[in-house]
Amino acid sequence: MRTILRLTSAIALVLSTLAPAMANDSGDCKAALETSEAMIPSDTAGISLYVRNKRSSCVTAGGPKKVLLYVHGATYPSETAFDLELDGLSWMAFIASHGWDVWLVDLRGYGRSTRPPEMDSPAADHAPIVTTSVAVRDVSTAADYVMAKTGVSKIAILGWSWGTATMGAYAAANPDKVSKVVLYAPVWLRTTPPPPATPLGTYRTVAKDAAKKRWLNGVPEAKAADLIPPGWFEAWSDATWTTDPKSGEAGLLRAPNGVIQDLREYWYADKPFYDPAKITAPTLVILAEWDQDTPPYMAQTLFPKLTAAPWKRMVMIGEGTHTIIMERNRMQLFREVQMFLDEDAPGLTGK
Repeated sequence: MRTILRLTSAIALVLSTLAPAMANDSGDCKAALETSEAMIPSDTAGISLYVRNKRSSCVTAGGPKKVLLYVHGATYPSETAFDLELDGLSWMAFIASHGWDVWLVDLRGYGRSTRPPEMDSPAADHAPIVTTSVAVRDVSTAADYVMAKTGVSKIAILGWSWGTATMGAYAAANPDKVSKVVLYAPVWLRTTPPPPATPLGTYRTVAKDAAKKRWLNGVPEAKAADLIPPGWFEAWSDATWTTDPKSGEAGLLRAPNGVIQDLREYWYADKPFYDPAKITAPTLVILAEWDQDTPPYMAQTLFPKLTAAPWKRMVMIGEGTHTIIMERNRMQLFREVQMFLDEDAPGLTGK
């Protein structure tokens, strides 16, 4: 097994030289992306899942297919981060412009997917819903749909935050269906004391100002002002809160509490939800240095446990948070992940 550990910084000029070459790789295809969407049935009656596809029209007529499926984290849906156009570009479009057939899915209770009926009642009326086990089932449903639509037998998978637990568990249980794994800001066992165990309802609510405060948690004061380019937080928050049909009533976004229940039962209890040693696909672990939601020690603990991956890599990006996907250094994230997705197994000869 080959293990590659690389650290990047926000001022590393070497990455900036990759941009022109990578843009040129796709030629005219970069400006010819096709987008489609669908609601697909889940494994539960009455629950449908929202999926979106983006791909270049230049690669739809044949040839080898490179297919990727993305899933979101614990609180916010997929499309408003992964396919949010900021400065004229989304991460989904960036990957598609490199010849990939790219998909995203919203889990039940998130984004445009069906909200279970319990979410229409006061949160205290029901137990937490949409645990990681349910999330893995929804990802499995989406993956089967994507493979059927694209005609491939394996796909690359990308998860962010809680989505790394979902995708990690899926990859461990379905090694024959996964070609590559990207774990962005991975969840792993927590070493800090758990918060007070207050009763959990069906869902929690989040206000926009609280979301921004959490986003910037841990950022040095001198760096906080220009970390998020002007207008980007507002573009993301407006798009995200709009996905909840009830957010207009009080300005609050609802998010299922199954993930919080799992934090208590697994990640704070020294009990991994899945076994990384069962992941048999090449794996990239990528994170940013100021991440407070999934601090770097989590990735550093998880990485050695990927013992069955034929090759693996861990990358830390400087001057970024858990949400570097929408920060001024986001292109480092995009390029590092793209390089991993596009490359063959690293060889000893350099060929």
